[in-house]
Amino acid sequence: MKQLIAYCGLDCEKCEARIATVNNDDALRVKVAKEWSELNKVEITPEMINCDGCRVDGAKTPFCAHLCPIRRCAAGRGVSTCGDCAKLDSCKTLEMITGNNAEALQNLKGKNI
Repeated sequence: MKQLIAYCGLDCEKCEARIATVNNDDALRVKVAKEWSELNKVEITPEMINCDGCRVDGAKTPFCAHLCPIRRCAAGRGVSTCGDCAKLDSCKTLEMITGNNAEALQNLKGKNI
């Protein structure tokens, strides 16, 4: 599986936070912070928009680093991604992502790799 597929199946290569980090693009950080603040109804600052990818060493957004229940669960279970977990098809926590993102589920099942 590609290293830039997150525990939840999202493709980090497509994530604007990672793109802003890789390209050191402050304008994109501002855009992402504004969008994510509105979406999540919390203040997210451009300084928080730094991420190299969920499963690789390096920067993470505060949510991903400390709060993401999917990342915490997968790391705690010692799986590479949720695709390696026996509860993949019944996990309510993972459903937060896969319930509205078919591509993420396909990534976990190895169909887009």
